[in-house]
Amino acid sequence: MKKTLLTIDEPEPRKVMRADRPPTEGFVTVVDGHFKSEFDTVEAAETAGRKLKTAYPMLQIEIYDAANKARTLLS
Repeated sequence: MKKTLLTIDEPEPRKVMRADRPPTEGFVTVVDGHFKSEFDTVEAAETAGRKLKTAYPMLQIEIYDAANKARTLLS
């Protein structure tokens, strides 16, 4: 008698952001000095940052460019 082989679908490995290491690609919103959301384009990161800034004007929000390792302050 043959037993059926059960297979479990393995989930895709998650892309985990570590707080102690800056990202290596893409653009990231930096809220009060902490890396938050990661985006593929600078426009998407700026849009998300501006939404946060309008909702919470007291926050200091920057866009981090991982390729150039530079931060740009949103005003």
